[in-house]
Amino acid sequence: MVVPIAIMMNLRHLLLGVLLLTRAQVSAEIPESRIDETFLEGLDLSELGTLDEKQLQDICKQLQQRLQGEYVIDLAELRTIGHAILPLLDGNDEAQPYAAWLRARLDYLDVATELRLMIPAPVPDQPPPPPLQPSAIVVRKMWTEQLQREPMPTKIETLVPRLKNIFTNEGIPAELVWLAEVESGFNSKALSPSGAAGLYQLMPATAKFLNLTTWPFDQRLNPEKNATAAAKYLKYLAGKFSDWRLILAAYNAGEGTVRRALEKYRAKTFDEIAIRLPAETQMYVPKVEAVIQRREGVALPDLKLPR
Repeated sequence: MVVPIAIMMNLRHLLLGVLLLTRAQVSAEIPESRIDETFLEGLDLSELGTLDEKQLQDICKQLQQRLQGEYVIDLAELRTIGHAILPLLDGNDEAQPYAAWLRARLDYLDVATELRLMIPAPVPDQPPPPPLQPSAIVVRKMWTEQLQREPMPTKIETLVPRLKNIFTNEGIPAELVWLAEVESGFNSKALSPSGAAGLYQLMPATAKFLNLTTWPFDQRLNPEKNATAAAKYLKYLAGKFSDWRLILAAYNAGEGTVRRALEKYRAKTFDEIAIRLPAETQMYVPKVEAVIQRREGVALPDLKLPR
């Protein structure tokens, strides 16, 4: 993936100038990733084809745990393994739901790689500087450029109007149905390693809170029921955070995580706490914003909040 020189220079200026932020002091309340740091690095890509379904799923779990890490730049290290494992997941009938989950997140790794390319090379004979965190403004700009290169999802001509009717009936702006592109790539069978399922990736506890059953039939796999629950959940979060960026951050990272970050850092906006949130959330909110702008021509902050 190649970024035009003019854009690279502009982003470099932003990143290394006024908008460059130093090492984030992440809230102690936000859980740190507890994983084997050498697991993914030790994988031999040439041997991936010999892995069984359980091993492929274990790699997905490791990838998801890394997404919950502290630094966006660190996600660049996952790009090679992410792209390598996707066709293997696609080729395994039992693992295909994980493939749908991963496919919707591969561009996180691509964007992280572009951001890492803007970091200056280390100075010889000097200790490396602490990791750098790009600001929410920089990440937002990068996603705007990224979405210009991504095609419209396929086979959604009849699905999107149905979803928009559901969101509108729940009092949520119709444009927010595009969360499904970010969450699942509009694949109702998508399943995350942590157990989130369906178009809008609802966790089991969230589904129960929203009166969906997960057994013996998982209602999260029904597009209409999943969308209705997601819209209700967005409306619930809107009652807690009167700002769409914070609402989306809470949808992704959890209401408590966002609330604690706001309180600890005495902040009021997503941009103020972005680098205190998990790396996936730092990517998720700007991506949703860029997707809505690209697909609907509407700026996220201009969407009306539910009454």
